[in-house]
Amino acid sequence: MRAFSIVSAAAFAFPVFADTVVSSRTIRPNQIITEMDVTFAAGDLVTGFARLSDVIGQEARVALYAGRPILIGDIGPPAVITRNQIVGLRYRANGINISTEGRALERGAIGDRIRVMNLGSRATLFGQILDDGTIEVRN
Repeated sequence: MRAFSIVSAAAFAFPVFADTVVSSRTIRPNQIITEMDVTFAAGDLVTGFARLSDVIGQEARVALYAGRPILIGDIGPPAVITRNQIVGLRYRANGINISTEGRALERGAIGDRIRVMNLGSRATLFGQILDDGTIEVRN
């Protein structure tokens, strides 16, 4: 029993390292990450990724350099709207539905809040990108 407690104490005295997802080559911002772009390296980061599936298919928000860990803030969902794209705008309040067209002033992914310009009034508004690619404008 004493030998077990010495062995277990020695095992827990050292930190346990897991693998961290790193870039296998330089990835430019706004590029979609593929299986060939990432690999594992020894190390455990709280702000990093431990599974490839969490990274593959995401879009690089910043430049990712070869051999460096990919951090949570470095990637995000792929953009569905690009800057200067004509998009549908929707406004709903108190039973009133208004639909018109606007121009995206920023690029963004589903769920992002971006600036848009109403083409009819030239007013700059903020709206959230919906699943179907339209932008819902709220008060």
